[in-house]
Amino acid sequence: MQRKIIETADGSKTIHIEDWDEHYHSINGAHQEAMHVFIKKARERIAERKEISILEMGFGTGLNTFLTLQMATELNVKVNYFGLEAFPVNKEELEALNYNSLWSEGSNFFEKIHDSGWSQKVEIHSNFSLTKIETKFEDWEAIPNTFDFIYFDAFGPRVQPELWTIPIFEKVFESANVGAFFLTYCAKGQVRRDLGSVGFKMERLSGPPGKREMLMGSKSGCQH
Repeated sequence: MQRKIIETADGSKTIHIEDWDEHYHSINGAHQEAMHVFIKKARERIAERKEISILEMGFGTGLNTFLTLQMATELNVKVNYFGLEAFPVNKEELEALNYNSLWSEGSNFFEKIHDSGWSQKVEIHSNFSLTKIETKFEDWEAIPNTFDFIYFDAFGPRVQPELWTIPIFEKVFESANVGAFFLTYCAKGQVRRDLGSVGFKMERLSGPPGKREMLMGSKSGCQH
């Protein structure tokens, strides 16, 4: 499958999968999209908590992980981060993306994120532990009542509809703590309805540059 590095509108880079005409991040700004959809929304909802757990469905380039680590150091909150990825990005691609430049103090941390082994918990920083799992979403076994935030950053329904199904969403819901938040860039009506059907209380929020809306869900104490 042909992949190449391209520059997005905000100057940050992403990977373009030519066979699918799909990008790992928005061409309107990879960094801006990650910050708007995931990091800022999580930051606004951490409140006074000193420790949180995050599940990322679609670890990909590690951009969301890297920016969440930056947030953890700034807020002095402990983050236990769990990332699922079926097709890890290679070292040459990671170097070409140059995400180190997005955080002046973070170059060594970005390398540690990607040098850390799979299927093991690794302390990247005193405020941040990372567990990367190389697996397809379909094969992953839910970890009940574990995560406070879910970053759902899979490739879009157009190219991988099997990742946006009720059975996948049921596993995500099962893994979410009561009070957890589900975040995704996708705003399709069917996705919103399916997430609601498994128990999330869904709402539309304003989207990142180039996108009108995104979705956020929450898990209440009264389960569906």
